[in-house]
Amino acid sequence: MAGGFIAEGAGKRAVFYQGKITSYFILACIVGSLGGSLFGYDLGVSSGVTSMDDFLKNFFPAVYQRKQAHLKETDYCKYDNQVLTLFTSSLYFAALVSTFGASWVTKNRGRRISIMAGSVSFFLGGLINAAAVNIAMLIIGRIFLGMGIGFCNQAVPLYLSEIAPHKIRGAVNQLFQLTTCLGILIADIVNYFTAELHPWGWRLSLGLAMVPAILIFFGGIFLPETPNSLVEQGRLDEAREILKKVRGTMDVDAEFEDLKDASEAARAIKNPFQNLLKPRNRPQLIIGALGIPAFQQLSGMNSILFYAPVIFQSLGFGSGAALYSSLITGSMLVIGAIVSMGTVDKLGRRFLFIEAGIQMICSMVVVAITLALKFGHGEEISKGLAVLLVAAICLFVLAYGWSWGPLGWLVPSELFPLETRSAGQSVVVCVNMFFTAAIAQCFLAALCHLKWGVFILFACLIVIMSLFIILLLPETKQLPIEEIYQLWEQHWFWKHIVAKDNEIKRHYMGVN
Repeated sequence: MAGGFIAEGAGKRAVFYQGKITSYFILACIVGSLGGSLFGYDLGVSSGVTSMDDFLKNFFPAVYQRKQAHLKETDYCKYDNQVLTLFTSSLYFAALVSTFGASWVTKNRGRRISIMAGSVSFFLGGLINAAAVNIAMLIIGRIFLGMGIGFCNQAVPLYLSEIAPHKIRGAVNQLFQLTTCLGILIADIVNYFTAELHPWGWRLSLGLAMVPAILIFFGGIFLPETPNSLVEQGRLDEAREILKKVRGTMDVDAEFEDLKDASEAARAIKNPFQNLLKPRNRPQLIIGALGIPAFQQLSGMNSILFYAPVIFQSLGFGSGAALYSSLITGSMLVIGAIVSMGTVDKLGRRFLFIEAGIQMICSMVVVAITLALKFGHGEEISKGLAVLLVAAICLFVLAYGWSWGPLGWLVPSELFPLETRSAGQSVVVCVNMFFTAAIAQCFLAALCHLKWGVFILFACLIVIMSLFIILLLPETKQLPIEEIYQLWEQHWFWKHIVAKDNEIKRHYMGVN
């Protein structure tokens, strides 16, 4: 039956799935997850470079002069420059547009080809940025980087969710977040040392983006395509062989039949983007494609990552201490990702979302109150308050690192049925990148005008997103990816929405 429903009997086959963790599967996961390192390295390196004096003197002299002036009114406004923020956000606008091209490639040529194409574009972006002599070259380089991220962020979460056994899908998918966090941490370490290499250290930071791109491209040559994608392309014999290799067993009939049934439903859909709008796909659209990727950015996390050195410099930590503080926050992200990998398939997605929401709200309130009482008067804050601020930010980053960071990619990638999975993931990346770019473009201006109030704003948004999860997201842990559609029929709210679809009504009545 078309429209996201598996043929009769498919929902009963999961108990017959066989398999074990094989070296072939581990290799596929490691190489595939490296796509996250592109996103992470850029998040980390762009924040550090925009605080380097040599970079600012070359391209943004007005910002450099304002930074050096230490005027009272610049405590919150030192880096409020729309061209400077365009350097950061242009990448995400490019990723937003490119993800729709990535959707076609991912669906028709496979997840592996999308990942490799993204690495080529990212390599070119790193090369252009390292050689930049004017702002135009910087922006062009950022556009190529953005195209690479658009392709990889579209394909990698799908790749990991599809190739993983359903009982550990959460942990495997979160390798994407782990490599993203490691990319951030490595970029912070690179920035820490290149900041002392005058006057070309920033070029080295930007140029080293080519290294993960090279690793992904050559690793992709040996990367197997997912069985789901091969079945979708009609390459059934090849799909069965790959499934045997990654599962480490010859008995893959039950899982392979589910893949074929899902593929038959997918082929019945002529326009997957249009199909996303139908009632039976409304939960996936609202939760997976719109809500979670938007809220992931509205938490304020990427704003802190983009401008962590800027924030700490504005707090009076100094240039070197600012980058050192970024190393601390980067380490918190890695720790959070590891905690999430170990608990997501045991405690569940909802638990991590809700617990982290409470922790993030408390942290933001502490930051806001501290800044409201002690900051913004043209003076450096005391050492004790500085430590309190860093601790609050680290607790926030830690909570994000085991919740909205990894789950913001995991949950959408597992919600969509095969026929809309590639299209749905494109919308996920598009929405994510739109809000990433918008927050990047607006955050420093908001910090300048709202001052400490911007952190209260983020705390209020986290309250809303936590309620969104509590009310609308069912638990998906340890469910086969092709059976998650059944949750909507049982959910207190979504069952009324999906029941409006005629195909679902026919399904309920047993009509083929």
